[in-house]
Amino acid sequence: MMTIDWEALMFGFTIGVFVSLFFFAGLAWGMRRALHSTRPVAFLLLSSACRIATLLAVGFWVTASRGNAWPLAGYALAFFLIRLIAILRTRSGRIPAMSRQKDA
Repeated sequence: MMTIDWEALMFGFTIGVFVSLFFFAGLAWGMRRALHSTRPVAFLLLSSACRIATLLAVGFWVTASRGNAWPLAGYALAFFLIRLIAILRTRSGRIPAMSRQKDA
């Protein structure tokens, strides 16, 4: 029988929520900046490299801090939950600080 380490799971989940919010806020900021940039590809590559490196580095730290896989499970669950919320907000059109153009 497998025992769930709830403390470790919640530790990973809590850290994962904050890092995921940072990740997707950085994605939104990067997209807005790239749309107004003369070199959007370079800007998006640098932005994604920084966000991915941060996400992975914190994920490795969370996993190593407790010595088992439960923090990583919580961390991943938080990322996918925040990702789902970001997708649903984007599809609903409720994106703060972005102008929406209507088709002519």
